[in-house]
Amino acid sequence: MTSIADANDKWASFAGPGAWNDPDMLEVGNGGMTTEEYRSHFSIWALAKAPLLVGCNIQAMDNTTYELISNSEVIAVNQDKLGVQGKKVKTNNNLEVWAGPLNNNKVAVVLWNRSSSNATVTASWSDIGLEQGTIVDARDLWEHSTQSLSSGEISAELDSHACKMYVLTPKRS
Repeated sequence: MTSIADANDKWASFAGPGAWNDPDMLEVGNGGMTTEEYRSHFSIWALAKAPLLVGCNIQAMDNTTYELISNSEVIAVNQDKLGVQGKKVKTNNNLEVWAGPLNNNKVAVVLWNRSSSNATVTASWSDIGLEQGTIVDARDLWEHSTQSLSSGEISAELDSHACKMYVLTPKRS
C-alpha cells in the first residue's frame, strides 16, 4: 500500500479554487491505525486540499472518529478560499514538515513524526515561507489553543506516527 506521504510526492498540484486533488478516500475509522495515525492522515488530507470524503461506516462510527473528522479548524484549512495545496517542505529521518499558504497571509503547518520512536520535529520560518523575525500566533488545531512565537521556529515533541497541526498568523508590526 502506498503511504499518504509517498502518494503526495507523486501528486501534481491540481489544487485551487474549483480544482482539487483526489488521492483516494479517507481511512479514518476503518480500523488498522491508531488514533494518532488517523489524526495524521486527516491532517495531511486537509493540508493537501484533498476531498474529505468519509470512508468508514458512519453508522458504526465511534466518538473518537467523529471528533477527528468533525474538527472544524482542520476542515477550515482544507476549505480555505485561497485553495493552495500544502506539501512536504522538509524531511529528516522520517521527521517531516508540511506547509501551505492560507488566505490572509496565514500558513498551515503539520509537524509529523513518521518514525517508530518519539522525536522532536522542528520547522524554521525559512522552511515554511515566513521571514526571519516574524512574530506569529500559532493556533494548535487539535488542542484548540494559541501561543505567540517569536523564536523563528515551531517545534513539538511527538509520539511515533503522531503530528501537530497549526495555523500561523503573522502579527502586524
